[in-house]
Amino acid sequence: MIAIIDYNTGNIHSVENALRRLGAEFFLTSNPDEIAKADRVLLPGVGHAGEAIARLRESGLAETIRRLRHPLLGICVGMQVLCRHTAEGDVDGLGIFDAKVCRFVSTSADDKIPHMGWNTLANMESKLFKGIDPGEWVYYVHSYYAPLCPDTIATTRFGKEGFMFSAALKYENFYATQFHPEKSGDTGEKILKNFLSL
Repeated sequence: MIAIIDYNTGNIHSVENALRRLGAEFFLTSNPDEIAKADRVLLPGVGHAGEAIARLRESGLAETIRRLRHPLLGICVGMQVLCRHTAEGDVDGLGIFDAKVCRFVSTSADDKIPHMGWNTLANMESKLFKGIDPGEWVYYVHSYYAPLCPDTIATTRFGKEGFMFSAALKYENFYATQFHPEKSGDTGEKILKNFLSL
């Protein structure tokens, strides 16, 4: 059974709909015991990463997440809260990934922030991307990003200069995507299927 962590960060309905399309059984919960017993865990997120981290700490869910030993997938802000630090609110995250989340800086009038829309994947190095070719498209909506780091398992580029950043991260049983697989069509569906089969 799949647990979706509910910590008031939005985006939950899109994730639920994507899992329904896959025929997956899931439940929405903020109960640490239920999360600990789930086979797979999803940590979605939209909004302010600093506020999301505060909610996880106040509810005790931060420690529940750190102790998980079965696969967890963070999505968007759900990825950023798992990093060591975020510039959004200037707060420490849960420290699963050794990355410091930064804010995009425009170097051209063509560089739009937030980074919103479709972009391609490259340098994929995980079973999470089984059956997905370099150059396939996924959907992003974010103003902050994780730079390349030892936990990077896929990359994409931003802006006119095309600097590379982490599209996805992995450390042990923790996986995360900056993009939204639940909004990324067939490619996103493959990624979610791959996660569910890990």
